[in-house]
Amino acid sequence: MKKLFALLALAGLILANVPNVAYAQEAATELATDTSVMAAEMDSTMAEEVLMDSTAVVEEGTPEVAAEPVEERREVLSFHQTVKRYFIEGGATFMAFVLICLILGLALSIERIIYLNMATTNSGKLVEEIEESLAKGGVDAAKEVCRNTRGPVATIFYQGLDRSSGSYEEVAKAIEDYGSVEMSKLERGLSWISLFISLAPMLGFMGTVIGMISAFDKIAEANTINASIVAGGIKIALITTVSGLIVAIILQVFYNYILSKIDSIVLDMEESSMDLVDLIYKRKLQSK
Repeated sequence: MKKLFALLALAGLILANVPNVAYAQEAATELATDTSVMAAEMDSTMAEEVLMDSTAVVEEGTPEVAAEPVEERREVLSFHQTVKRYFIEGGATFMAFVLICLILGLALSIERIIYLNMATTNSGKLVEEIEESLAKGGVDAAKEVCRNTRGPVATIFYQGLDRSSGSYEEVAKAIEDYGSVEMSKLERGLSWISLFISLAPMLGFMGTVIGMISAFDKIAEANTINASIVAGGIKIALITTVSGLIVAIILQVFYNYILSKIDSIVLDMEESSMDLVDLIYKRKLQSK
């Protein structure tokens, strides 16, 4: 009985201690789990800090490369290529007419300038030679001097000497009449130059109107207003206008130069003619 009682007491003690042992095992297990989780969290935190530090070191060690601005390279055209491009963009029809006005106007202007330069003479020297010829060889010798001298002044002198036998009024009338003829020769072709000066900007303005009409037609077709739609027509309008104005300015400069040259020659003719009439009248008085 004592042994049985001892065994029962031992079994009771064992059964009483089993929950404590299980609880201790569970507590140890939870403690180990918590420790592992905390260790894992610490490891991940340290890894992130190391990664951030390494990234910062890399960013500090690597210099920032500034983006270099990309330079736009544009093709540089020569003056000839630029004029050719604008001529094509302005439309061959109106630009061709404007170019014809420029060519014909320049041709007439250059011809007039050459003619006027050849018509310019040293009138004072010519009057002196005629006076010497009249004193030495008479009217025929003076007429020969005029025949060998070019220019309107020499022609007028020749006609005045040819009528030197008449009265003072007849000589003066002959010089005046032939002076008008020579003046008309000097002004020959100026009306055509004036026509091209007026015609060139008119053609340019006509191209402007047609370009604007084309721009509005494109707007009507597209049923909207867009800069790219009307840019072509407006560009044609501006190019033709500028071309016409440039041609008119160039020809106007030549025209004014020619007019000033003609005025200079005419003034020289008038002064020299008066000297010739006085010379002939003085010779008549001496011969009496």
